[in-house]
Amino acid sequence: MGRETAYARMLDASAKLQWNVAMILEAKAVEAEKVRSWLCNHVTPDAFSDHEEHLKETLNVHDKVVDVIESLTKVNQGMVNVLKAALRQEQEGFGFDMGDKDL
Repeated sequence: MGRETAYARMLDASAKLQWNVAMILEAKAVEAEKVRSWLCNHVTPDAFSDHEEHLKETLNVHDKVVDVIESLTKVNQGMVNVLKAALRQEQEGFGFDMGDKDL
């Protein structure tokens, strides 16, 4: 397999990965809306015995949201690295033609 074919496959895999990430984000958005609605209706100051317990539960939810964002950031950084590698090769004069070749 030539360098050109390898980079074309790499870009194709990156595009498929981006599509899958988009589908995951769409599902997460639906899930987040359901969670938001539930939290607004059930996680109220009246549901907890004291302010400290209410704050602790709120921080747990916040930590989970931050974990999801960090994970998505890592996936995005990986996709950026693939695209940088392909662009670097093109800038070094190893450009490739995305013509009618089958991947």
